[in-house]
Amino acid sequence: MVRIAVSSMFFHEYPLDEAFDAVEDSGLDSLEFWVETPSFWLNGHPVPVLQACLGDHPDFSPVNIHTPILDLNPCSVNPRVAQATLAYAAEAIQLADRIGAGVVTVHPGRRTAKRPPSAPDYARFEHFLDLLRAGASGRRVKISMENMERAVNSLLSRPEEMRELLDREAWLSFTLDTSHAMAHSVGEVAGFIDLCGDRIANIHLSRSEDGKTHLPLDGSPRARAVLQALREAGYEGTLTLEIEDRNFDHDLSLEEKVGLLAREAEFIRAQIG
Repeated sequence: MVRIAVSSMFFHEYPLDEAFDAVEDSGLDSLEFWVETPSFWLNGHPVPVLQACLGDHPDFSPVNIHTPILDLNPCSVNPRVAQATLAYAAEAIQLADRIGAGVVTVHPGRRTAKRPPSAPDYARFEHFLDLLRAGASGRRVKISMENMERAVNSLLSRPEEMRELLDREAWLSFTLDTSHAMAHSVGEVAGFIDLCGDRIANIHLSRSEDGKTHLPLDGSPRARAVLQALREAGYEGTLTLEIEDRNFDHDLSLEEKVGLLAREAEFIRAQIG
């Protein structure tokens, strides 16, 4: 049965306990915990606080985890940036194992210069894969690679690229970001589902419109088409709402955020049955 979750970054300005309560109030089933959620990231990574929140909301388990990505890049030409990225990814996998998370989503990185990725960039990506493979070994948590928006320096922005990776890395799963794909076309989302649907472990769900990404679904016919494609493909994992609150014309209150998520969940459930 499909579970509806939301990124913890949607409640980035609130303490963890308030964010967890707000997710429950919205009627969602779980959340994806970003390690960079400010009340966690900026306060020394207080794992006991996170565990207490999980204990207060047992129905959320298993939550998913998103590795740190801000100012980071596993393929960076700066070796210290690349090293820090790998270290944070390893710590996120360890955190996921400690709290019994289901999926750890990672980004593939990008070429630092705005030029097509070259052999050294792919070599650094392979080194990143080696670390992820070792981190996943002996653990129940799934490591799931996310597709990126199409850009000249992106890695893994096309369905064929993701399929090739999944075919040679049997241990790896796939996180489909619908907004990243929809920024190119709705057909691109369908292409990812058709080619990689057997390995999807998590979905970052939002829409792209007029150059803006991570927008609410909001009754959009394009979003409806994506949800129907997922239903027809038999997807039964987590749908994680990943909505950028800076896309609105004012700062949303806590009540507005809860109401928005409740409407999003109602729309999703009407499509997936």
